[in-house]
Amino acid sequence: MRIGVLTGGGDCPGLNAVIRAVVRKGAGIYGHEFVGFRDGWRGPLENTTMPLGISDVRGILPRGGTILGSSRTNPFKVDGGVDRITENLHSLGVDALIAIGGEDTLGVATKLAERGVHVVGVPKTIDNDLNATDYTFGFDTAVNIAMEAIDRLHTTAESHHRALIVEVMGRHAGWIALHAGMAGGANVILIPEFPFSVERVCAYVESRFQAHYAPIIVVAEGATPDGGENAIIEKGLDAFGHARLGGIGEWLAGEIEKRTGKEARTTVLGHIQRGGTPTAFDRMLATRFGLQAIDAASESDWGKMVALRGTDIVRVPLADATTELKLVRPELYAEAEVFFG
Repeated sequence: MRIGVLTGGGDCPGLNAVIRAVVRKGAGIYGHEFVGFRDGWRGPLENTTMPLGISDVRGILPRGGTILGSSRTNPFKVDGGVDRITENLHSLGVDALIAIGGEDTLGVATKLAERGVHVVGVPKTIDNDLNATDYTFGFDTAVNIAMEAIDRLHTTAESHHRALIVEVMGRHAGWIALHAGMAGGANVILIPEFPFSVERVCAYVESRFQAHYAPIIVVAEGATPDGGENAIIEKGLDAFGHARLGGIGEWLAGEIEKRTGKEARTTVLGHIQRGGTPTAFDRMLATRFGLQAIDAASESDWGKMVALRGTDIVRVPLADATTELKLVRPELYAEAEVFFG
């Protein structure tokens, strides 16, 4: 069987580990042939490929990013895009696709599967907001990077007696902020699931200073204040209609200074969270996902996504991953609130 592999959406630590596992087991055990599609769905849309044999995946396990490249191309926003993909797959003799990506990439894969394309999905998002899987690779790496930044900022905050705000990724779900904030000993954690009171945040800040310590506030990029203030700057839309967000950290710093008289500064981690070498956990999870994905393809179990349940890798319908986002539950956020202030 000739199988195409693509990686879509934002880059993510662990993508290369998936590719490596798929090819090593697929070619070495099953005897499959592989073709790598470049830059997400743009690859099969524009027929841009690269060789993907065992020699091509040597040494890529510890590398961040993806050797295949990525993009946020949405073929359903291109006139005749779906037909072009199916025609290109046929012309290349590609029998099936392994699509590695998040909500948008797997959403496209789901629609293609409904049209008869043989697809197996692998979940990928550092935000950890994909439904039907307990964890996705890349999340652990992002959390560790954010936690290390928080650890370093504690000393600066204490030395200069100022409030420091750390803005992390998380458009709709606050998993990175929650985990990194709790692990890093943040004094306030603000996430998209629960609008926050600016007055309450300022009260936490003043309480922290009264105890002769400087506060660290972790805020997800999609967090919003209650009352509907326009605190988030939208920087346009991507091909899937998602707003590019930013600015909540700077807005909050200004509000804290205005209301408390205390100096506040913001650090925006941004793409730093995506880059660099994946943690051991992410390498292991990504490798297991890749091994199970090629098993699914070899068994012609199409329209499925591999997922982590407990310590087991299982297969679930692709649609289960994209029908709704996995959000932070109130009881988990309540655990973090114990340490606020």
